Amino acid sequence: MPNLTVVGAQWGDEGKGKVVDLLTEKADVVIRFAGGNNAGHTLVVDGRTVVVHLLPSGVVRERCICMLGDGMVVDPAALQQEMESVAAAGIDLTGRLKVSGRAHLILPYHLILDALRETTREALGTTKRGVGPAYEDKAARRGIRVIELLRPDRLEKRLAVAVEEANARIARQGGKTVDFQDMLDFCVEHGKRLAPYITDVSHELDLAIKAGKSVLFEGAQGLLLDLDHGTYPFVTSSTTLAGGASPGIGVSPAMLGNVVGVTKAYLTRVGEGPMPSQDDGEAGHHLATVGHEVGATTGRPRRCGWLDLVALRYAVRVSGIRYLALTKLDVLAGMGAIKVCVGYRLNGQELSLPPMDTADWSLVEPIYREVEGFDSLEGVSDFADLPPAAKAYVRMIEQDLAVKVALVSVGPGREASLPLHGVW
Repeated sequence: MPNLTVVGAQWGDEGKGKVVDLLTEKADVVIRFAGGNNAGHTLVVDGRTVVVHLLPSGVVRERCICMLGDGMVVDPAALQQEMESVAAAGIDLTGRLKVSGRAHLILPYHLILDALRETTREALGTTKRGVGPAYEDKAARRGIRVIELLRPDRLEKRLAVAVEEANARIARQGGKTVDFQDMLDFCVEHGKRLAPYITDVSHELDLAIKAGKSVLFEGAQGLLLDLDHGTYPFVTSSTTLAGGASPGIGVSPAMLGNVVGVTKAYLTRVGEGPMPSQDDGEAGHHLATVGHEVGATTGRPRRCGWLDLVALRYAVRVSGIRYLALTKLDVLAGMGAIKVCVGYRLNGQELSLPPMDTADWSLVEPIYREVEGFDSLEGVSDFADLPPAAKAYVRMIEQDLAVKVALVSVGPGREASLPLHGVW
């Protein structure tokens, strides 16, 4: 069976959860490869809303094995809470959840450090979930890994060093330090709870692929938040590109299959950083209100604006996107003429690609093309039945980006997704 990789093509919040949920109908395994509970995917299935942050979006498919990969950072308390939440929603994880022992832990002191940073001039608008500090510890080789939860005798010495270092940083910033024994007890307790799920995910995934199982690699956040290729420093702390699945899991790049990028029919962003096509007027208010644009993880309102084809072209190129999943097309209905950003202007020069310097990206003037709007899409269940202007909008995106739109979403539920091309 073929494999598939799904990533966000904007600044996150594109609707990856819904798209992954749809595509996992044919998947045997769904695996996250980066990030932590700074992700937030909202699924609406049979009128039931399920929000996941660490668990893969395929969790609602009972046939799917769900894996948390080596490249993730995992808050054990948040994971435990999420497992209980989905269980309360009637979702059985027995025998279906596998957590990599190589993933790094987010511990309580990471959350404190993250929150302290957001009160300084270095604030980036993070989710304050401790993801950045945990990845910093990983890079500095002082991080604690999931597998160490199972060996308290080995953990104690390394944790003592990590807590001492964290407390020094917390004290310098005027925060409240943590107690070592509390941290050790926290780890031991969650080690007992998570022990049945901790395994060598890379090895188990290799066995699944060799057995002919179909795998969906699920990205987090969006490509424009990538640590290397996003609007640095207003980015996340890991790779968000499709290629990141290979080192983030320990699988050959040849196994990643087709890459599907998820994009809204307009644009949103949470947190700091440039967003050239942001609209602070009536149009932006419409998008925010009709699109219910509030972060699933942070609860913060999202900045809204017109679709940015310059940024999207860049995302398609750096991540090898072959297909797009276009979400929330229905939100544009009834707006009248629709603007699309097709270029940037900087210092009198027109740009077809984003500038390398994020400071310049903040200064560019968007060049808009105006296209015909359309009315309500309510009740549309087939792409052929869309209004001509709505179909033209989709075809314009395909032509500009030289990719195929695999599906178009015209509502929150599974039934409101219109397939155009097969991707498996």
